[in-house]
Amino acid sequence: MRLLIVTGMSGAGKSKAINALEDIGWFCVDNLPPRLAPTFANLLQSAAEPYPRACAVMDSRAGGAFLDIFWALDALTADGVEYELLFLDAVDEILARRYKETRRQHPLTAQNPSLCLTEAISAERKMLEPLRQRAGLLLDTSHISPTDCKNHITGLFADNPKQAMQVHLSSFGFKAGSPRDPDLLFDVRCLPNPFYLPELKEHTGLEECIKEYVLAFPESRALLEKLWDLLSFSLPLYQKEGKSVLSVAFGCTGGKHRSVLFAEEIGIRLRETGYAVHVRHRDLVDNARQI
Repeated sequence: MRLLIVTGMSGAGKSKAINALEDIGWFCVDNLPPRLAPTFANLLQSAAEPYPRACAVMDSRAGGAFLDIFWALDALTADGVEYELLFLDAVDEILARRYKETRRQHPLTAQNPSLCLTEAISAERKMLEPLRQRAGLLLDTSHISPTDCKNHITGLFADNPKQAMQVHLSSFGFKAGSPRDPDLLFDVRCLPNPFYLPELKEHTGLEECIKEYVLAFPESRALLEKLWDLLSFSLPLYQKEGKSVLSVAFGCTGGKHRSVLFAEEIGIRLRETGYAVHVRHRDLVDNARQI
């Protein structure tokens, strides 16, 4: 099991970090009381279903109990539990500005209303300095965007960074209506239609006979390559901008031949390049497939 402890200054981006971790398949627990860390690790290791990657966020929201984190880290080590400690930080001026923009209350001012925001930030920094020195991983988010923060976390902790973005491919027939909200929609009705051949009409784009017929035409092969060029170029850009799910739809007249074939062919290529791909054929009876 890979165990990550996330801590750091309030307002430095811990919530963004665990959102990024959840997007790449980590099991995350926010605001875990430090005293529970050894129990948490034991439960993960003894669970019937294994947790290969888990994260616990522990910070000053726990109040005075947060100081138990030093005991908790020592207890994990004594129990033979290997962990990584990630500390998120930002300069005081940035932290103060973020709190003013969100209008949220700093945890230490909630615990001690006599503190102003700058005093709370200063007190928290003093309290966390020994933990910052102990951290094996430090991320300063002062001058990076939330998207860049997510991409950095993904790069550090994803087995395959490409799988941080789920690609949902679907086929549909225009005669039954267009899907509501795909990010990208491609109309392949411009290609020869197997529906008008009696020997192919009852087959679907999942079958080899339809693939052979449609891709026998130069224009079909050319369109497939152009769509692949577009997607292979644009998907990394969507991921760079922090998109975690991208929906791509292919439409033909009935949703059973050409659109199905194109969704399948693009899905195979995306999987081969490392993306997490799900394929759904809306207008086929057995329409749920995962590549």
